[in-house]
Amino acid sequence: MNKKNILVTGGAGFIGANFVHHCLAEKIGLIVNLDKLTYAGNYQNLERLAYNADHVFVRGDIADQSLVQSLLDEYQPGAIVNFAAESHVDRSITGPDDFIQTNVVGTFHLIEAALQYWKGLSANDRSAFRFLHVSTDEVYGTLQKDDPAFMETTAYAPNSPYSASKAASDHLVRAYHHTYGLPTLTTNCSNNYGPYQFPEKLIPLVIHNALKGIEIPVYGDGSNIRDWLYVTDHCRAISAVLDAGQPGSVYNIGGNSEKTNLEVVHTICAILDQRVPREENLSYDALITFVTDRPGHDYRYAINASKIRREIGWRPQETFETGMAKTVKWYIDHAAWVENVTTGNYQKWIQTNYGQRT
Repeated sequence: MNKKNILVTGGAGFIGANFVHHCLAEKIGLIVNLDKLTYAGNYQNLERLAYNADHVFVRGDIADQSLVQSLLDEYQPGAIVNFAAESHVDRSITGPDDFIQTNVVGTFHLIEAALQYWKGLSANDRSAFRFLHVSTDEVYGTLQKDDPAFMETTAYAPNSPYSASKAASDHLVRAYHHTYGLPTLTTNCSNNYGPYQFPEKLIPLVIHNALKGIEIPVYGDGSNIRDWLYVTDHCRAISAVLDAGQPGSVYNIGGNSEKTNLEVVHTICAILDQRVPREENLSYDALITFVTDRPGHDYRYAINASKIRREIGWRPQETFETGMAKTVKWYIDHAAWVENVTTGNYQKWIQTNYGQRT
């Protein structure tokens, strides 16, 4: 086993790509990147790594157990970090099948391959190996305004096909540790934002629509609350858990930045007012349009990240304000990337999801 090699699944997606860039910048070792390249897995996120000898990209599905097994046998990684997932709640409502296939069936085949590989390692290598599963705070359900934040011991109560599929995958990972001894780690993170996020999610959607001068859709009255974390801080947390996490443990990762959706939108509009003023000094706020809420919309998520601070020493480096400023600048500076990912099927989906929400 080569302890410096990591198999990253879903490494062309938003958080996965950022993690790959983070690992290569830190010169951690060889990154073998397996991604199916669905709508959210975009190879453009990795283009500047084309000639990086420490990055090997393989197009494939985590549900293809023989492919995963061959990659493990060839590269002998010391860790697997699983980002591969369908992750957008709205898409899970209109088409849950893909979420079950990737998040549940895919995770099963991936962890089965990992188990067989791990069993064939030497005793020392088995002890050093890690399978890190990246999950979400949405598995815990929803909170009311004054409820305490989610802890690692909070009971699961998923409310969407997406969160239910992620909860199922979390349970598989837990079971494979307790039943077979596989040294697993699970991280449940709050809402991420930053570079390479597909513009179906709130923050890049707001930036994209604002710069296009079109309506900015906000569900309901915009009062839903999320805890926001800049994606690079999430990548640092995953690295820290991979290095120092206790096998079989769960670690909640949060930004300690609870904001209503409307506060987030106003923050973005204010940054854009300064960076890219509209004609006649009109504010981007004027583009905000309230639309019918989505079914089963969870009111509030909040993460208690005291365990990872206490046991591992991680805490976010970016505030909501500094992270958001960096994010808006990135999307302004990467207009060609945005244009390339917001054509064709993306436009069809936008019409499907928002067309009837008046």
